[in-house]
Amino acid sequence: MKIPRRRFLHLTAGAAALPATSHFAWAQAYPTRPVRIIVAAAPGGANDVVARLMATWLSERLGQFVVENRPGGSNNIGTEAAVRATPDGYTLLLVDSSAAINATLYDRLNFIFLRDITPIASILRLPYILVAHPSVPANTIPELIAYARANPGRVNMASPGTGSGPHVAGELFKMAAAIDMVHVPYRGGAPVMTDLLGGQVQVLFGTTALTIEQIRAGKLRPLAVTTASRWEGLPDIPTVGEFVPGYEASSVFGLGAPRATPAAIIDRLNKEINVGLADSKMKAHLADLGGTVLRGSPADFGKLMAEETEKWGKVIRAAHIKAD
Repeated sequence: MKIPRRRFLHLTAGAAALPATSHFAWAQAYPTRPVRIIVAAAPGGANDVVARLMATWLSERLGQFVVENRPGGSNNIGTEAAVRATPDGYTLLLVDSSAAINATLYDRLNFIFLRDITPIASILRLPYILVAHPSVPANTIPELIAYARANPGRVNMASPGTGSGPHVAGELFKMAAAIDMVHVPYRGGAPVMTDLLGGQVQVLFGTTALTIEQIRAGKLRPLAVTTASRWEGLPDIPTVGEFVPGYEASSVFGLGAPRATPAAIIDRLNKEINVGLADSKMKAHLADLGGTVLRGSPADFGKLMAEETEKWGKVIRAAHIKAD
């Protein structure tokens, strides 16, 4: 039997609408069981705190969201666990800047982050603070640059590890300011702070959490923050970019999911996260970390991570940084 063309088009349109309707209904019912948010780092750090804040918010709005810490391999172990998970919306990944750095830092990874993780939403941007030991004869960025140029190779720049965010932020500063500082990597923030306070190393691009108490106690001298605009926590401290045009470095956080996770679930999670980021209590908690809220669409977050990957890739290649 031949179906009239008008009837055929009507039936085709109806059939095409069915998957969208069922997918929408499925997303509205989501989640029907606990959702895990993988954090590719140990408990207690900024990414863990951000994940737990989001898990609490999403649990109140949608259902049970739980944090699972999968540390190791410079965050690559947890990231790969998320990449390999079933793309059904029940495994998410707390994304941070290590994903953008590791894409170039490591020659052989079992995944390609920008291909294998679908962006859901950005959450937060955290600055680094360029601090100096009081023995360094520099109170400003121009004075530090002048001192480093007059004493090439005599200023030691500490970091919590090769290829870490503070390390590549420092390497970008060295290139932009055309100075030579010797990178001294440590294994974590605690030993960095011990030697910095003792004067064994001179400068550090440190997280707000690591440095703020020592700054307030007068034990370290803050020279600048690394974000494009000043940080509310230290409003009198300038940005590096005020003296080195174009300089910006920060740590960004967001949520992602395995590739092929249904778009309806991605969109629903993005909506709920953005509602949370507009909530006064959530904003206050994130401000306590020293960060600036980043609201936007999944596409906005994908674009940001692509830009970060390109930016840090150039720095890593130019500075010849190799993973330990």
